[in-house]
Amino acid sequence: MVVLSRKQREIAEREGQILRLARPILLREGYQALSMDRLASLMEYAKGTLYNHFPNKEEIVIALAIESMELRFRLFQFGSQLSHIPRERLMGIGAACEVYTQACTDHFAIEEWIRNSTIWDKSSPRRQELIQQCESRCMGVVSGIVRDAMMAGDLALRDGLSPEEIIFGFWALNYGSQVLAATSPSLAKLGITDAPKAIRHHCYTLMNGFGWQPLLGVEEQFQKMDQFHQAIRTEFNLNETNLLTTTN
Repeated sequence: MVVLSRKQREIAEREGQILRLARPILLREGYQALSMDRLASLMEYAKGTLYNHFPNKEEIVIALAIESMELRFRLFQFGSQLSHIPRERLMGIGAACEVYTQACTDHFAIEEWIRNSTIWDKSSPRRQELIQQCESRCMGVVSGIVRDAMMAGDLALRDGLSPEEIIFGFWALNYGSQVLAATSPSLAKLGITDAPKAIRHHCYTLMNGFGWQPLLGVEEQFQKMDQFHQAIRTEFNLNETNLLTTTN
């Protein structure tokens, strides 16, 4: 266990305070409303004090995104441990994705900001590396499940795809669909009345299409997903009236 010095604790506490003040501004008012001047005023500090921790507001946004991605990783880890069967473990990851986007909406929204090239280009190599490490850890958990399925004889790779490339398909399907569900105001008018259910169907079809054993009926897979979804909500104290918007 790493023991921080008093000065290190003070630095961490001040950075935490900066992030706690910045988060609602970014979420409720947008990127343009976030400024070092405003944060300094709210904290009653000299602006130079903020620059000792973050050289610009883009670094603050990236730091917030790292907090969110750390939460996503913890959800993934827990979801992957809800079964010993590789296919069901990947379903646990899918349930974790659902919980993250449905019950941790602020975190999901903040993570989207790292896709903004203006923010990314102004952030430091150190924080960019931390983001990449977060994504690598999540990919490691999920691709490890694919390798376990291959070793168990439940899954055979096709067309020369690597485990990471297989997971990329599930990632693109889940992430892209969830972004559309969260941001598009016209899905219902387009005939998409239950986006989460549609995402589940597509993932189910993709798993069966790869021949991932044991093959399940759609109702059985959905029932297990419901169980995993609820187990994750319970573990992280997330329910319909108590949605997590800050990192514990």
